[in-house]
Amino acid sequence: MLFKRVQCGVDAVMSHFIAQGLPFLKNDDMLTPKDLEGFKMEAKTAKFLNPRSHGFVRVGTCVPEVILGNPLANADEIIRMTKEGHDKGASLLVFTELSLTGYSIDDLFLQDVLLDAVEDAIMKIREETIDLDPVILIGAPLRHNGRIFNCAVAIDAGEIIGVVPKTHLPNYREFYEKRWFASGRTIIGETIVLGGKEIPFGTDLIFQDTENKDFVFHIEICEDLWAPAPPSDFGALAGALILANLSASNITVGKSDHRKLLCSAQSSRAVAAYLYAAAGPGESTTDLAWDGQAMIYELGDLLAETERFPSGSQMCLADVDVERLRLERMRSGTFNDAGTLNLGERKFRKVTFQHFWRYTGGDLLRNVARYPFVPADPARLDQDCYETFNIQVQGLATRLKKTGIRRLMIGVSGGLDSTHALLVAARAFDQLGWPRSDIYGYTMPGFATGDSTKSNAWALMRSLGITAEEVDIKPMALEELRMLRHPFSDGQPVYDVTFENVQAGVRTDFLFRAANMHGGMVLGTGDLSELALGWCTYGVGDHMSHYNVNASVSKTLIQHLIRWVISTGAFDASTNDTLASILDTEISPELVPADADGKMQSTQDKIGPYDLHDFFVYYTTRFGMTPSKIAFLALHAWSDAEKGAWPPNFPEAKRVAYDLPTIRKWLESFLFRFFTTSQFKRTAVPNGPKVTSGGSLSPRGDWRAPSDGNATIWIEELRKRVPETL
Repeated sequence: MLFKRVQCGVDAVMSHFIAQGLPFLKNDDMLTPKDLEGFKMEAKTAKFLNPRSHGFVRVGTCVPEVILGNPLANADEIIRMTKEGHDKGASLLVFTELSLTGYSIDDLFLQDVLLDAVEDAIMKIREETIDLDPVILIGAPLRHNGRIFNCAVAIDAGEIIGVVPKTHLPNYREFYEKRWFASGRTIIGETIVLGGKEIPFGTDLIFQDTENKDFVFHIEICEDLWAPAPPSDFGALAGALILANLSASNITVGKSDHRKLLCSAQSSRAVAAYLYAAAGPGESTTDLAWDGQAMIYELGDLLAETERFPSGSQMCLADVDVERLRLERMRSGTFNDAGTLNLGERKFRKVTFQHFWRYTGGDLLRNVARYPFVPADPARLDQDCYETFNIQVQGLATRLKKTGIRRLMIGVSGGLDSTHALLVAARAFDQLGWPRSDIYGYTMPGFATGDSTKSNAWALMRSLGITAEEVDIKPMALEELRMLRHPFSDGQPVYDVTFENVQAGVRTDFLFRAANMHGGMVLGTGDLSELALGWCTYGVGDHMSHYNVNASVSKTLIQHLIRWVISTGAFDASTNDTLASILDTEISPELVPADADGKMQSTQDKIGPYDLHDFFVYYTTRFGMTPSKIAFLALHAWSDAEKGAWPPNFPEAKRVAYDLPTIRKWLESFLFRFFTTSQFKRTAVPNGPKVTSGGSLSPRGDWRAPSDGNATIWIEELRKRVPETL
């Protein structure tokens, strides 16, 4: 490997080159063209596997065990933890409020001996972190113009790059900060002298890396977050993607949840990552207690947290997706409007620093869900299924009530999609107080319909008490094939797209004519996953209906919705038995007869696994991520079936893994189908309710694109940046 060909003395330089995806060689290396090509491939692989290449920044929140009133001893612990963070690849470490002295030292803050020692401790940290990667944020009381400020000091590679004073000083109940400190609310555009140098000082600072422009952070301190319009609001509006909070925050019963609520809400509302570290071991317990709670949130989600009430120092680390945060802000005009409205004359100084991006391996410190539409947490999945099902029911019930149409036509194949749509229809009629007999279910066997699916279709319709009919479409389809002079009409085994679409078209045409005759509405059953791939017959085919309750629901979620319906007991035991049988059926359009070995047509054998396609469509449409990043995330989510959480009650036999070549193959197929061949179908989709965030491909909803677009640049990016194998 390239990594082993470089001497230890230049490891840091080698890491930088590898992180950039460039070959790095010693001057005396004698290489053949084949060697050079091999090194280029190694560099491409190394860059692909490096989270930093995909917009991730590794951050940490640190709770040091403090020795009250001993800044030099506390500096030693901060240095030790910084070295630990360096070894683990961190780029930013946030320590606790007043971590150099301890928060709970009361009037000792007014002693010059202590304050002199604080400045000495800062110089010691500066000198001993020159060769360490992380930017560190430490808490310190500092003198300026005859006052003392509760500050956060930012240090990068041995340089003090900025100092931020606390704005909101609590002075109620157990808090007495105004006894010692001055508020920093008026400190704007100033400098403070530390180590004989003028350092930017004020609440108007944001910090940005010169290389990775998305590595940009803002600092606030403890109470600042608890106040209305916290400083981080304005820091975020000024461009900061990471919001850091150095906190003390003694613990009382219930306060931990309150902190989590604040951090989660702020990261969600500010479209940011929020890093929070509260004081812990070593603080005085004269009148208070401390739990050392440290957390990392991103867009409302908890990425990492420490244990509470630790006996010693601790930190937690996570890879924050700053690229995702930037993309999300780009999609939110409201966020940018808020910046224009609220920043006004408020100006921020941008402090730049040059961070050294070291290659730290391919590990990713965050969970990547296999199923972005299906939570693995049982309570969250139950909530999502409840909301999804009722959104669909309400959407259909409202449409029926508003139009005055009291009959519904639906094709029931015995597959997942039509099954779920029928369950939604039955519940909607129940809520409206209408008889289920006004739901007309048609099972329409064709040339390849299996006995099990037809049996399941009949069992489901009977158990739900709808009006059920069987219509053999083979004579109608064969007549159309004869009129087209298709080879199959002469007995030839030609099963092409015309053969398939004639059957799909006949079924849909029949449903629309039945709706005309009975004064009803055709209910669509096709799902989000099929629409993303264009896996539906356009116009007079399963693409079209009067209303489609499944259009915003992914194939992977529909399986869990059916399991959820079973678990709720909403329908009787016979219905639940049929639903369980349907869940075990291979996904197939059943348009092509079985082969010589009796194997039926499989959708996923032809177009790829819906597991992956649902993953691809989510990250493509919801965030606009690059194909290489989507492949990177898919590799972490799917490469090992034994790692990570699966949704509850997910069958063991279906717990599969996908390697990089498989992911790359089907991602390229997805990109071509999504951007080149299928948009015209999405441009003309029927009405249906939006269900999940980023889960609507309707041009009236989340996704608008030209029908005559192409996938060229997406496929080129995939081929350029994703290795064919590892």
